[in-house]
Amino acid sequence: MDNHLVVALAYDRLCTFEFGCVTELFALERPELGVDWYRFAVCATEPGPLRAAGGITFAAPYTLKLLDRANTIVVPGWRDADELPPEALLRKIRAAYRRGARLCSICSGVFVLAAAGILDGKTVTTHWRYATKLQQRYPQVRVQPDALYVDEGQIITSAGSAAGLDMLLHLVRRDYGRAVANRVAQRLVVPPHREGGQAQFVPRPMSPDEGGRLAKLMDWVRQHPALPHTLRSLAEWAAMSPRTLQRQFQDATGMAPYQWLVRERVAVARELLEVQRTMSVARVAELSGFGSEESMRRHFRRIALTSPTGYREQFGHDPRA
Repeated sequence: MDNHLVVALAYDRLCTFEFGCVTELFALERPELGVDWYRFAVCATEPGPLRAAGGITFAAPYTLKLLDRANTIVVPGWRDADELPPEALLRKIRAAYRRGARLCSICSGVFVLAAAGILDGKTVTTHWRYATKLQQRYPQVRVQPDALYVDEGQIITSAGSAAGLDMLLHLVRRDYGRAVANRVAQRLVVPPHREGGQAQFVPRPMSPDEGGRLAKLMDWVRQHPALPHTLRSLAEWAAMSPRTLQRQFQDATGMAPYQWLVRERVAVARELLEVQRTMSVARVAELSGFGSEESMRRHFRRIALTSPTGYREQFGHDPRA
């Protein structure tokens, strides 16, 4: 890693949190680690002065020419997923990719890499809010919407905002090993590796018909998750035929009733695991309606991408604290 140059892009209307994550990881000197740490620089994608979120105005010290020497390039978000990046930037990104530079994106920054045409046939991720748009706009790219980050070797992409830290720590782990990455995470006061994915944070789908029978049914199920719900019993409660209920659920949530019910039960289980620190996993399974601990574990891991125990360790808190 001698003289490994990491370059962060700065652009007008810069995403300051994502940019701050990059500078925190790479710009600080870390003599306590006893390794040849990265060199770090910032280049502007366009003439300044540049504006940033929060009303900041700033100037970046380098131009796009710096990308010709960068070993790693980080795109810390992008100002608008619907705005095509400048062609001059895209040319530099393509050239860097051809010569073997490592390219990383945080959140909407993946749209810059996609626009450069270097993601075709690769698996990537982005913030869950942008996943569908990215997939529709670039069908030749495989979008993994639940991942915190995806490492394709030369290209590494991460989900929204704080997931950038997960990706950047992963880079440190790749470059310097687990012990160094753990010490950097300790200084950041964050876990060195988070289990699970974005599915833990995505809001539950809600019915757009807030006053209708479907919305009332959904509210009632949330209040009684442990009842032995079936398609027929739900349809009877909502005074609909099973076929009508299935169609309305699909239109409102994009899911079948059973899929939605399982996700709601996982949501209940998550809330219990967060608050009830001493409650057994078996009891959580019972109260959330899964019937058995084995069933809850299977569905919980599939949806939240981590185990109930792992989720409790990450998010659980003592309500008395």
